[in-house]
Amino acid sequence: MPAPQMALQLYSVRHLLEANEKRTLAQIAALGLHTVEVYDFVSRAGTLPAALREAGLTARTGHAGFLSPDTSSASGRVVRLEETLHAALALGLETVFDPFVAPDRWVHESDVAATADRLNQAAEAAAAHGLAVGYHNHSQEFVHEIKGVSAFEHFAGLLDPRVKLEIDLYWAAAGGNDPVSLVERLGSRVEALHVKDGAVIDDPFFSGAPFDPADTGQVAPGQGQIPLDASLSAAHHARWAVIEFDYYDGDVLDGIEAAVRYLHTKGIR
Repeated sequence: MPAPQMALQLYSVRHLLEANEKRTLAQIAALGLHTVEVYDFVSRAGTLPAALREAGLTARTGHAGFLSPDTSSASGRVVRLEETLHAALALGLETVFDPFVAPDRWVHESDVAATADRLNQAAEAAAAHGLAVGYHNHSQEFVHEIKGVSAFEHFAGLLDPRVKLEIDLYWAAAGGNDPVSLVERLGSRVEALHVKDGAVIDDPFFSGAPFDPADTGQVAPGQGQIPLDASLSAAHHARWAVIEFDYYDGDVLDGIEAAVRYLHTKGIR
C-alpha cells in the first residue's frame, strides 16, 4: 500500500485562526502542508473554501458532531446531518468524522449499539451525496468492555463496511490501550490516523473533573511515549496521517513544523 498523505487538523491552530485566519493559513502552507482537516466547518462553509484556496490548501476530511443531536458545535449551533453533508460538499471533502460521543454513551451495550446504528444511517445518507462518514476516537471509548472487548471495538464490529475510522493514536494509548495492535485488528477500516505524541495518560473523561487540554502533555511526534513508528507501519490501509495538537506548550507552529519533519522521515508528504 502507498504511504498515507499528510494533513493538519486545523483545531491545532484554532486560536491563531481566530486572531488572523488569512495569515495562519499562509503560515501552514509555508511549512510544506498542502492538505488540512477542518473542524466546526458547517458554520463556515460559505467562506472557508475561498480562504483555503487563497492559501493553496485543500481539505478532504473534516470533523463535525452529527451523531449527538443534543450536542452543539463549537459555534453554538446544533449540527444536523444534512446540513453537515451539504457543507462537506461545498468544501470538497470526502469523509466527515464525528469527533466525540459523550463518555456515558460508551458504558452500556444498548447505547453503543444505538450510536453505531445512527452512524450506519448517516453512512447511507452520505453515500447518496458521494461522501463517507466515520468516527474519531478519544479515550472514553476504551474504558469499558462489552462481550470481552473494549466498547470501541464492539462498536466497530457493528458498523456498516462503508463507515470509516480515524484512530487518534495518542488518545487510543490513554489509559494503556495499545494503539499498534488496535490498528492491526481494525485493518482496512482505518481511513486516517491522528499522529499525536506525549506521555501515556489515564483517561480523563470519566474522572468527573473538567477536561483541560493543557494537562495532556503533548509534544512533537517522535518525542513522547506513543509508539507512532510502529502504529504507522501497522496502518496498511490508512490514507491520511493527520497532525494534531490538542494543546502545545510553546509556539504551536514550531510543533507543527517538527511534526512535518517527522512525517517526512517516514516518507509521508
